[in-house]
Formats: sequence, structure tokens, C-alpha cells
Amino acid sequence: MTFLKPGIPDILDVLVASYIIYRILLLFRGTRAAQMLFGLLLLVLTGIVAQWFHLNALRTMVSGLEAVWIVGFIVVFQPELRRALAELGRTRLFRFLVEEAGYEYLKEIEDAVRKLSTSKLGGLIAIEREVSLKGFMEAGTKVEARVSSELLATIFSPYTPLHDGAVIIRNSAIVAAGCILPLTQNPLLDKNLGTRHRAAVGLSEETDALVIVVSEETRSISLAVDGHLERNLSPGELRERLVHLVTRQGDLTP
Repeated sequence: MTFLKPGIPDILDVLVASYIIYRILLLFRGTRAAQMLFGLLLLVLTGIVAQWFHLNALRTMVSGLEAVWIVGFIVVFQPELRRALAELGRTRLFRFLVEEAGYEYLKEIEDAVRKLSTSKLGGLIAIEREVSLKGFMEAGTKVEARVSSELLATIFSPYTPLHDGAVIIRNSAIVAAGCILPLTQNPLLDKNLGTRHRAAVGLSEETDALVIVVSEETRSISLAVDGHLERNLSPGELRERLVHLVTRQGDLTP
């Protein structure tokens, strides 16, 4: 009698399948779909047993029930399935697959910042996170437009009515422009920094917003986070920092 000698592919196959089943069970745990999922698994096991023992009538009946059960499962438990898939997409294993698709607006910001820096134009852009910036939006001009590098560059062009204020972005959309932000009172901040930089740090002290500054004097790009100012970033470095910080918040809003 020869014994089975599983190889590395067999072991990997079992481990991966076990992990997937484990994650599925975790996703459905505590939901209405859990009981129905176990009922479906019971039907599958019954079908396997019927096939092993050549119980043709039982196997035919189970096969028909499986199809009905799966359709009913999908129709009745759409909310649970959407939630489960969303949770699966937030795991580190799959995050890199959806990261770029979820944060396309950050590429538009990168392009806009590059244009402003190259043209020696100033800019101030705040990205809302968990803490609402509604109070600052109300003091500005409502925009409600998709983020685009062209629109951002136009807003900060000289002599336009909104170029001196800040643009506020929420959920990948420009919601307001010409907004006035609070100035920091930090005495340790570089005395050579202008109003835009002080406003960026000030907002980041009061909220969890990510605030981008482009200096019209030096063309330098800075990012204010939690009261700290990261200076002399390249457009690419800025985008990497933004993706990291937004991802850390767990925000997958496209």
C-alpha cells in the first residue's frame, strides 16, 4: 500500500484554500447571511456524499437546490455581500490593486502642483479627511467640481478672484475655493514662511486635513500634516505621501 506524498504545491493549495475559506467565514460572521451560508455548505457536502455513494436521485435533487440557493443568497443578501467585498478590498493583500483606481484625483493634484511650481505660481490646497472642513468652506466660494489639474491651475492663476484663498477637496471633488484658513501661532515656525504656509500649518493644527502649499517665490512644494510642515517635496514625493496618508485613514472613496 502506497502512502500519499503531498508536494509543496499541494501544501500551498490547501493553505491558500483554507485561508480564503477562513476569511469568508470572518466576513459573514455576525450577519444574517451566516446561517444561509452554512446551509449552502451543507447542501454542497450532501451533494458530495451522494456522488460518492452513487445516490443519483439525491444528487439530482441537491444539484437543483444548489442553483436556487445560490441565486436566492445573492438576491436576498446583497447588502451583506457588498459589505463583505468592501472589507476584502481594504485588506493589505488587495489594497495595492485598487489604490491607483481609488486615488486618481491625487494624480490630478500632482500634475497641478507641478504646473504651479514650474510657472512660479502660488497654491494652497486642503484635502478633508475625518474632521469636517465645512466651516471653512462656507467662507469661500462653492465650486462642486471634479478634481482636475487644469481647474486647479486656473483657480490659482494671477488676477483671478479666488487665487489668494485655499481650495478645499472632499471625496475627490473640489467643493470650495477662495477659502480663508486659520494662521498658526507657532513661534518656532520659520520666520521666512509666508501667509500660505502659516495657513497650511494652522489648518493642520486644528484638523486632520492634508494641506499642500506651493510657494510662488521659491517654487517649493510643502505638505502640512498634524501641525508639521514637510518642505521641498517633488511632485512625485508629494503624491506618494498623500497616497500613504489617505490610505492610512482607510478612505477608499473614489
